[in-house]
Amino acid sequence: MSESVNLPALGESVTEGTVTRWLKNVGDRVEVDEPLLEVSTDKVDTEIPSPVAGVIEEILVPEDETVEVGTALVRIGDGSAAEAPAEPEAPAEPEAAAEPEAPAEPEADEPEVASAAAPAPGEDSAASAPEPAPAVDPAPAAVQQDAAGQQPAADQPEASRPSSEQPAPSAPTPSPATGSSESSAPATPAPSSGAPVGYVTPLVRKLANEKGVDISTLSGSGVGGRIRKEDVLAAAEAAASASTAAPESSGPAPIEVSPLRGTTVPMSRLRKVVAERAVQSMQAMAQLTSVVEVDVTKVASFRDANKGAFLEKTGNKLSFLPFFTLAAAEALKAHPKLNATVDGDSIVYPDHEHVAMAVDTERGLLTPVIKNASDLDLAGIAGQIADLAQRTRDNKLKPDELAGGTFTVTNTGSRGALFDTPVVFLPQVAILGTGIVVKRPVVIKADGSESIAIRSMVYLALSYDHRIVDGADAARFLVAVKDRLEGGDFASKLGI
Repeated sequence: MSESVNLPALGESVTEGTVTRWLKNVGDRVEVDEPLLEVSTDKVDTEIPSPVAGVIEEILVPEDETVEVGTALVRIGDGSAAEAPAEPEAPAEPEAAAEPEAPAEPEADEPEVASAAAPAPGEDSAASAPEPAPAVDPAPAAVQQDAAGQQPAADQPEASRPSSEQPAPSAPTPSPATGSSESSAPATPAPSSGAPVGYVTPLVRKLANEKGVDISTLSGSGVGGRIRKEDVLAAAEAAASASTAAPESSGPAPIEVSPLRGTTVPMSRLRKVVAERAVQSMQAMAQLTSVVEVDVTKVASFRDANKGAFLEKTGNKLSFLPFFTLAAAEALKAHPKLNATVDGDSIVYPDHEHVAMAVDTERGLLTPVIKNASDLDLAGIAGQIADLAQRTRDNKLKPDELAGGTFTVTNTGSRGALFDTPVVFLPQVAILGTGIVVKRPVVIKADGSESIAIRSMVYLALSYDHRIVDGADAARFLVAVKDRLEGGDFASKLGI
C-alpha cells in the first residue's frame, strides 16, 4: 500500500515549483514531517516535509523539473515495493566476488607503492642470506637512503668501493655477496673522513610526517648526529610560533580566490526571478534617487547607553537599522505616496506599513516583510529583523512572509557602502537605502556660533517611482526621517 505526496500550495499566487534537490533516495525510510526535497518557487526556496511515514518507493519528478501545484512528487509505502527488486540481486554477490576483475582495482596501485620502496625486495633477500644478515640492518639502510643520501658509518668499507663496481640500486636481484648495503646504496659515497651523519628511526620519521617537519632541514642532537624526537618537536613548535607571529608583521591578508572563478553555472530559479523583476521594474517605472545626509550622533549615544540592557532583556543586538526602520515607518504614515502602489490608472494607499527588509543570502536577495512596522517599538523591530534574517538564510521562511510589503529598506551600509541607488521592485514605488555610519568632522552650530566637531554621519538614499512620486514628495519624506533621527528621542520607543 503506497501513498503519493503532491506539491502543496506554497502561497496565494504560487502556481508551480521547481524541484531543486531530493533529500531522500528510493529505499530510504522517512518519518512524518521529515524533509523530502527542496522546491524553488518565484517567491521562496523551501523544503517539502513528508506527510506520512514509510519507505520511498518511487521518485516521480526528477531534479530541475518544474511542475504545477498538486503534481505527484513521490510515492511512499511500507517498503514492500522497494524491497522487491532486491531479491534477484542476492546471488550476484558471490558471482562478483569470483570475477578476476574485482581485485584488479587495488592491484593497479601496487606498482606505484612498490616502486617507491624499490630497495625493499633486495633488503629482504639479503636479510635471509647467512653472511650479510648480521652485518647490515635493512631498516637503517632504507632510512639513510631517504634522509641523508649516504650509508651509515658501519657500511662505509663497502660503500667506499668505486661506483663502477657497485650494482645499480634498482637491480632486481642483488648478488648475495654484496647484500642489501650495495642494493640500497646511493650513487654518492659517504665522505672518506668518516664523519657521522644523521640517523632517523621510523618512529621519529612518523612523528615528523605528522607534525609537517622536513627532516632534511634538521640537525640531529643525538649521538653521531642522530635526529631525535625532541628535535622534531622543537622544529614543529618553532614553525607554529612563526606562523602565529606572521600576521602581525605581514601586510594585508591574501585575497581568497572564489571557487566560482573560471566556472559556468546555470542561473537558479530565484536568480532568474530577481533578474526578470529587476528588468521589468526598471522598464515599467521612471526611477530616480534622492539622498540626504543625517547626523545620527544622538542616536549613537542613546544606543551606546542602552545596548547592554537591550541585549540582556531581548537577546538581540541594538544596531542602527531598527532606528532607521522605525523612523521610515513612522514617516510613511504622514507621506503615504511613498507607501502606495499603482493599479492600472489608480493609486492605492494602504492603511498599513508593511516594511520589507532586503536580506543577502547565498541563494540571492530575498525580502521578508515586517508586518505593521509603524506600530512596533525598537525591541519589536529588532526582534523581527533578527528572526526574519536568520530564517531567510536558513531557508525556513513561509512564502507568505515574503509577500505583502508596501515599502522596502535595504541596509547596504552593513557591507561598508557609503550609499547606493537601490532599485524599486513592483508593485512598490519606493525603497530606502541606508549607508554606513562613520565618524568625521562636521561644521555644527552651538549657541549661535559655528564650530567643527566629530559627529556620527550617515547617508540615506531614497529611490522612487517618478510616475506618482515627485521630487518634492521624496524630499519631504527624507527630511521627516532625518528630523526624527537627528532628534534622537527614542526613550519611549525602546521597548524594554
